[in-house]
Amino acid sequence: MRASDRISDDAAISAKGLYPPSWYAATRAPAPDAPPLAGEAEAEICVIGGGYAGLSAALHLARAGRKVVLLEADRLGWGASGRNGGQVHVGMRREQEWLEKHLGADDAHALWRMALNARAHLDWLIADQGAACDFTPGYLHVDHRAGYVRHTHAHVDHLRERYGYEHVRAIDAEEARHLVGSAGYHGGMLDMRGGHLHALNFALGIARAAASAGAILHEHSPALSFARKGDRWRIETPRGRVTADRVLIACNGYLRGLAPQVEQRVMPINNYVAVTAPLGAERAAAIVRDGYAVSDSRFVVYYFRMTPDHRLLFGGGENYSWRFPADIPGFVRRHMLAVFPQLADVAIDHGWGGTLAITPNRLPFVREIEPGMTAIGGFSGLGVVMAPYVGKLVADAMTGDDADYARLARLPIPRFPGGRLMRWPTLVAAMSFLALRDRLY
Repeated sequence: MRASDRISDDAAISAKGLYPPSWYAATRAPAPDAPPLAGEAEAEICVIGGGYAGLSAALHLARAGRKVVLLEADRLGWGASGRNGGQVHVGMRREQEWLEKHLGADDAHALWRMALNARAHLDWLIADQGAACDFTPGYLHVDHRAGYVRHTHAHVDHLRERYGYEHVRAIDAEEARHLVGSAGYHGGMLDMRGGHLHALNFALGIARAAASAGAILHEHSPALSFARKGDRWRIETPRGRVTADRVLIACNGYLRGLAPQVEQRVMPINNYVAVTAPLGAERAAAIVRDGYAVSDSRFVVYYFRMTPDHRLLFGGGENYSWRFPADIPGFVRRHMLAVFPQLADVAIDHGWGGTLAITPNRLPFVREIEPGMTAIGGFSGLGVVMAPYVGKLVADAMTGDDADYARLARLPIPRFPGGRLMRWPTLVAAMSFLALRDRLY
């Protein structure tokens, strides 16, 4: 483990103006120029948050001819957008069967159509907007309990028969163990429209496209407060102020008290990733074949894939403290060895933590929380595909086309139980119980 990869919390890293040490940061592409805001700025729309959602919204607003200023508290892609596992999923966080039961067939089909559009939007960002990020096709879900396989295969049949989705197929235990070098999986499904990518380079690619389209980007410019002044908004930063007609808050798990009415429904949780030393092509192929991204059926999901330089990138373990573990590589390593004990001799070169955001029912939060102020977040682990597309939908709504935005804004997103003081311990108790269930059953 490298000493530079020890992370106690984000505060010290943020104060130095750095990216969190990670394999992504070590292999990142250039970022566009985004100096801190100094003095007064005017905009039609001010976007707060420089992750996938905010950057995509800024890109589409700028392409539509709107004057847009984006404020990022740290570096572009500094939060979950630059630290996640890079997995590309097709669909919502909830399966279509759940959506049909709870929202009805019409809304379930509409959300599936949006999910496919979101996946096509990712292709557009990569191919047309230059968001180069080493995209590799193939997403494999594997079941860590034999009893789960029947449900997974039924879900595959449902997608193929009810939704005409032919990119997905079922796999049995023999194929699961051929594709993943672990005896712990009993079957699953393979989706060839899924895959994986370099998470931070994807964010920086969207940022470069937004800047090229005319969006004005500012790093190290946290929004400290906002207030209505007549029919416009004033957003204060440490060294400047933006006056704008409209505001988009796209901070996800990094709201930090900025919008309490959003934080009632959008909760941050921490997740951790480690990357091994290079394994070499042959050994890497014996761990994960064909370059697929893999995640499993645990409530606290294990997800993993190979990097282009034949390292295993492994995500596993959550905690519900405000602080990260002192030894993140060691924290993740024990989860990794539970799946791949044959890697006990392999060093961990990088380890880092990040904060994502969930909602109680895992559906994305999209709302106009005050006149002229919209908030989005709570992508619940599927932000690589959904967050940029939701950013686009908000931009569409601000420029005249709000049909799909309006559908998302109608989704029922309950508050977390317990109110402001008790929502955190209530969540911890529930998540800890479900994580324990993974280990016992």
